[in-house]
Amino acid sequence: MKLEGNTLTITVDISKDYGESKSGKSITIASTEGNISIPEHEEIKIGLNIYRKK
Repeated sequence: MKLEGNTLTITVDISKDYGESKSGKSITIASTEGNISIPEHEEIKIGLNIYRKK
């Protein structure tokens, strides 16, 4: 995750596989595991989950 001016860029390697979701319905590719602050702006939060169907 990188902030350039007012543009937030998120890079995710979609070839990754972190196993089943808690529900077991999908495979997790990437997650922030909750809300986190973006770089240089503690007051701005992001929550990201990337997954595919099982």
